[in-house]
Amino acid sequence: MEIIQTEKAPAAIGPYSQAIKVNGMIYTSGQIAITPSGELVDRDIKRQTRQVLTNLKNILEESGSSLEQAVKVTIYLENMEDFGVVNVIYAEFFGDHKPARSTVAVKTLPKNVLVEMDIIAEAKDYL
Repeated sequence: MEIIQTEKAPAAIGPYSQAIKVNGMIYTSGQIAITPSGELVDRDIKRQTRQVLTNLKNILEESGSSLEQAVKVTIYLENMEDFGVVNVIYAEFFGDHKPARSTVAVKTLPKNVLVEMDIIAEAKDYL
């Protein structure tokens, strides 16, 4: 098992790792709209979604993987009315790759953000 840590994504705000690599798979922790320098992004669903996906992309790249290797994505939304907007930005990041996905409405998220996501991906060096 390998702990993944990159300065290109925000440091964990609790007792957890950004991601864990084990048996050829990468399991990211949930990412919220915090920049690598620790700044919380404004409460704008477009900006927050882009930051979350950028964080995840950077973590996967640090681990030797990529968004194209994603197997499963889970999205947590404060408001399901944001589903369409999140889908558009999500498609920009993933292109033709379509991993399995779940989207869940939640009452609140850490730091009162609008969106959180986590990813399970294959490690490129395992293929």
